[in-house]
Amino acid sequence: MNRRQAILLTTTGLAGCITSGRENTGYIDAHSHIWTTDIKRFPLRKGVAVGDLKPRSFTAKDLIHLGLTENVKRHVLISHGQYHGYNNDYYTHATAQHPGIFAVVGAMNPSLDHIPDRMRANRKLGITGYRIKPSNDANWLQTKLMQAMWKTGGTENVAMCPLIDPKYIFQLDSMCHRFPDTTVVIDHCARIDNQHEEELNQLCSLSKHPNVYVKISAFYAFGKKKPPYLEQIPKIKRLFESFGQKKLMWASDCPYQLENGNTYGASISLVRDRLDFLSKDDKNWLLRRTAEKVFFS
Repeated sequence: MNRRQAILLTTTGLAGCITSGRENTGYIDAHSHIWTTDIKRFPLRKGVAVGDLKPRSFTAKDLIHLGLTENVKRHVLISHGQYHGYNNDYYTHATAQHPGIFAVVGAMNPSLDHIPDRMRANRKLGITGYRIKPSNDANWLQTKLMQAMWKTGGTENVAMCPLIDPKYIFQLDSMCHRFPDTTVVIDHCARIDNQHEEELNQLCSLSKHPNVYVKISAFYAFGKKKPPYLEQIPKIKRLFESFGQKKLMWASDCPYQLENGNTYGASISLVRDRLDFLSKDDKNWLLRRTAEKVFFS
């Protein structure tokens, strides 16, 4: 976190930055996590204590304040199974407390029944997507849960958001064929780095599906792992050439973007200031309109 951000975080009040309706100006951060030390109201998953939280606290208000330092006025909150398991309560609470500011990519407990009904009910709480991941199961997409979620996602306008390693990219193709109406948003470019040439080809090939999107995000985790992340530009340009302006969205992955000399400003700056192949309209889509269409509509 840089000095300017720190000053704004301590001096900017919430009054005037939270609206009662959707804010149609400013940017959207399509991927951040939040948690609180108020574990009486919002328990952590079994086996996790407050002392395990790193940073100790990163609340909804912290994220709102941080976003305002870079004109980011809305955020997509991502289920953080590491701390909350399958519990979405803190995210939906934040969404209700700050109308128009948040959308939620939640978690679904595979042990539950009536999955379609739960997804429909949760959408009313602001859950417009679900984080899904293989958990080292090669057949993860063939489970009863995944089939039900993908089918319901297509009818209820709820996105499937895979958090996957590059080796799993090819598996998405058949599901996208089977459920063409289901929106799919791939987190962190499927964790592709500069050495994943073939996997990048596979990811780009998914652009043929009209409802597949990619998050350009978590720059702190790839390449040199420090600003200004210029080594990531060829990958982003290749994805832009394949998917176009309306199927890519920027995201920070806060609060992890704030570690080891990385900053929020550096993350958004790569897309906003350093991609000279993007037009003003392109940036408008990557920094707001794509995430708005997918998660806030």
